[in-house]
Amino acid sequence: MALASAAAVASLLPSNGLKMASTTTQAYLESKPVQEAKSLITELCRQFYHLGWVGGTGGSITIKVHDDSIPKPEQLIIMSPSGVQKERMLPEDMYILSSDGSIIWTPSPKPYPHKAPKCSDCAPLFMKAYHMRNAGAVIHSHGMESCLVTMMNPTSKEFRITHMEMIKGIQGHGYYDELVVPIIENSAHERDLTDALAAAIEAYPNATAVLVRNHGIYVWGDSWISAKTQAECYHYLFDAALKLYQMGLDWSTPTHGPIKTIQGIPRSGESRAVSAKAGISTPGESVQRCVVLDIEGTTTPISFVTDVLFPYARVNVGRHLSSTYDTEETQDDIKLLRAQIQEDLDSGVLGAVPVPSADEGREEVIAALVANIEAMIQADRKITALKQLQLFTQGHIWRTGFQNNELEGVVFEDVPEALERWHASGIKVYIYSSGSRLAQRLIFGNTKYGDLRKYLSGFFDTAVGNKRETRSYVEISQSLGVDDPSEILFVTDVYQEATAAKAAGLDVIVSVRPGNGPLPENHGFKTVNSFSEI
Repeated sequence: MALASAAAVASLLPSNGLKMASTTTQAYLESKPVQEAKSLITELCRQFYHLGWVGGTGGSITIKVHDDSIPKPEQLIIMSPSGVQKERMLPEDMYILSSDGSIIWTPSPKPYPHKAPKCSDCAPLFMKAYHMRNAGAVIHSHGMESCLVTMMNPTSKEFRITHMEMIKGIQGHGYYDELVVPIIENSAHERDLTDALAAAIEAYPNATAVLVRNHGIYVWGDSWISAKTQAECYHYLFDAALKLYQMGLDWSTPTHGPIKTIQGIPRSGESRAVSAKAGISTPGESVQRCVVLDIEGTTTPISFVTDVLFPYARVNVGRHLSSTYDTEETQDDIKLLRAQIQEDLDSGVLGAVPVPSADEGREEVIAALVANIEAMIQADRKITALKQLQLFTQGHIWRTGFQNNELEGVVFEDVPEALERWHASGIKVYIYSSGSRLAQRLIFGNTKYGDLRKYLSGFFDTAVGNKRETRSYVEISQSLGVDDPSEILFVTDVYQEATAAKAAGLDVIVSVRPGNGPLPENHGFKTVNSFSEI
């Protein structure tokens, strides 16, 4: 086996400040953590071979060595070789790389008919996932499903699917979310895909995979378990989309009804009139393909939030904490709240009070948390701990209320009909609110009109940015994959939000509902009193 210089490897390893000898370096490279990672890759490649992901020597996998004695950014990387029968690989066939991608261990050649050893052609692409996403493992599959889904629409730059249970297996996604996977074009040589893959990773910050047209998919996770789980879910979803397509059903819409368009391309023989009805523009036309709706003052009376939801959370926060205190979910919530409260204390925020340590007693901790949460609710603070991270007031307490039929989502009476009408026309509808995605789902999933989530393709909250900042709407436009931001109609009751969305190029309508605040004179926006006017 070929070994890089001792100094090069020793710089990555634990030391007491003395230069390590080459024998020590080689001993570490043959240590238990490294050998376990090598063996794991051989085992996974055998499994992936039988799944059809790495046949014909194609595909690959790479894993960081898990060793708590080495800082994570400096962990060694194990990578499978190129041009090798993946189901017959042995641990000694693996390459070892440093965190910067330098090869520090090369396997020995084998006799004919084996080829000379060669590190995976995917190595430059793997390193992009490691460096840009701090991945712990990356899988490259040639699975048939991952090829065919890129061919259903040869002009599409994205694969989209929603309302499928296996979406929950993708990091950061739930059943009601729209999963978006970017697609890059294939090239004759794998290494030539590096820049395109890096651009896709940067353009899609929520993505954990990139499809390569007519080729396969790269999937990464913070560990080999995460990468493997997600790879299995992606292949399942691709297979589901292919089967739905064969059945004439649209995998990218909430109800998976009959296909009106194939990712923006009319089906063979479909008329332009039908395409326009489905929200697909033809030359010289400008039509909305997507509608993005605010909640408070737009789909739902402001009073429902201020007079029903907030008081419910305020009254029930103590009960919720007491009954769920020992659960992992609530303990995670408490950690996040503690961090927010400490930040408030350091900034001198009015109403913030110190939270005792857990050792000082459960009731004392709960009492302090209740006091802080009440102050936050009273101030209607648009902060991460309450809104974005789906904690108490916009998440877990309300969830209990809806489950116990103590709460019911409220929408204006014209909203259900409009959602159904837009959905039937092939227009995708999304929600963008300062409330958490969990809170949004609860409101629309539990109305007197039934579960309205079947008409919704996705939910945005302040994870994409503040609603009064233009860059938030730029992010939404990029996420929805439209050719032009004007293809998105944004409806809100807040003038500052309307102004920010317009600056990003979106079409905007201002909702005028009972209880909404006044608009500035000469505001310049079209207004509606009902969705029936849209």
